This record gives sequence, structure tokens and C-alpha cells, in this order.
Amino acid sequence: MALFSIISGMLLIVLGLIGYFGLDSRSITALIPAFIGFPLLILGIVGLKEQYIKHAMHGAAVLMLLGLIGAGVRALPKAFSGEMSNAVIVQLIMFAICLVFIIAAIMSFINARKRRMA
Repeated sequence: MALFSIISGMLLIVLGLIGYFGLDSRSITALIPAFIGFPLLILGIVGLKEQYIKHAMHGAAVLMLLGLIGAGVRALPKAFSGEMSNAVIVQLIMFAICLVFIIAAIMSFINARKRRMA
């Protein structure tokens, strides 16, 4: 799960940089995916050490849950109303990355609990 956290963090950082430099908007809010991705990347690196993995991955899950809620609240209503600007597309991609991470984290936590109980 730590490696998945590192990869997801890098994806969010790249997404934020594309949103900021690749699109016509030079708003600081375009970097929000990178602001979520950088701490996620750090938590993934910390989680590579066995003694810190539990705390790091729980922290990563909370961070991604906040990213999921934030991106979803902003992007989903606009997407359903048909307003598909570049910013909305970036927010939807962030929402998808966060959703996949949360699902993987929940499955990982369930499997870890099952292993501990066995």
C-alpha cells in the first residue's frame, strides 16, 4: 500500500502541475492536487518502513478522503450540469484518483485485520 501511496502522490503532483502550467489558468487553486499529492508521497515514503506503515497509511487514507470530498463537492455538480471546463476535468481526475486510493485502502485495511485475526 505504501508504493501505491507513492504512485498516487506522484500522479496528483503531476496533475496539479499540468493544471497550473498546462492550462491557461495560472490560479493557485490549480495546484490543489499537488498540495494533496506531496504529503501523500511523503506518507508513502514513511510507510516503506515497517514500523510506521500502519500510521502512515491511515494518515494517507484520511488525506485522500479529504481530497475525495473536496474534489467531489466542487466537480460533480458541475459535471452533472454539463459544465465541463478544464478545471472541472482536473477535479474529476483528482476525484477518480482519490476514489481508487480509498477503495484500495479499505480493502487493504480489511485484509490486514483478517491476517491479524488468523
